[in-house]
Amino acid sequence: MVTDQTKRRRIRWTTIVGYGLMIVLALVFIFPIVFMLMSSLKPDQQLLRDSASFRAFLPVGDISLDNYRAAFERAPVLRFILNSVVITGITVVLGLIVNSLAGFAIAIPRWKGKGLVLGLIIAVLILPFETVAVPLLLMISKLPSIGAEGFTQGWINTYHVQIIPWIANAFSIFLFAQFFGALPYALIEAAKIDGASWWQTYRRVIVPISGPVFATATILTILPMWNQYLWPLMVVQSEDIRPVMVGLQYFFQLNIAWGEVMAFLSLITIPVLIIFLALQRTYIESIAASGIKG
Repeated sequence: MVTDQTKRRRIRWTTIVGYGLMIVLALVFIFPIVFMLMSSLKPDQQLLRDSASFRAFLPVGDISLDNYRAAFERAPVLRFILNSVVITGITVVLGLIVNSLAGFAIAIPRWKGKGLVLGLIIAVLILPFETVAVPLLLMISKLPSIGAEGFTQGWINTYHVQIIPWIANAFSIFLFAQFFGALPYALIEAAKIDGASWWQTYRRVIVPISGPVFATATILTILPMWNQYLWPLMVVQSEDIRPVMVGLQYFFQLNIAWGEVMAFLSLITIPVLIIFLALQRTYIESIAASGIKG
């Protein structure tokens, strides 16, 4: 017969093993970041020499900020970061509004055919970007645009060509629709009894209790937008509006300085990690505060 002491011992060992596995998994994910940060502080010869040992993860040897200084001299790093911040920030804000409204329209009002519409939206997720890249490029090259030089043909080499195509996101719409659909419909009925319109129901009832899905959609929008490479490479030629990932090409021209590469990668990675951790905390707090269960 299993005693209470035996049960407690099993629970304790299970907890220890579980935390041990989580620590090992965390180290696996954090080691590349530590390697990047430590390498950004070392000259190239030492960086390559230390990469064959555990010294690659330690701040030992000739440590300095010379790589960061050289990175700013080689490329307009601040300009690239500012461009990515503007592009990502605007896309996230507009995307949350558009996608949440679309998810609300699919999940809350009762109308025929919304299941078909949601199915078509989900079907879009199957298409890889490479299949629509060329048609999208041809389409935006024909659109009229007004720039600093007056009326011009096409959206090539602009900020909005890097923003507008990514505002509406099929996965975000699906995410919002699923979350809104799981909310108690009694909340919607109560709002209707009080005379609230659909817009008022969305703004005053749905949005305040939907912190988790908004935080999740924000995270899932920031990461791919910050890491955009192929599309900006196709539509942007001007250095003034290039994002960070396209700017990485500057460090692979002529002689490659791996210390400078690591410094640039550290500059564009750490802010995203900070934002991610901040939003992750908001996500957890939103779940606890909402009190909503699906």
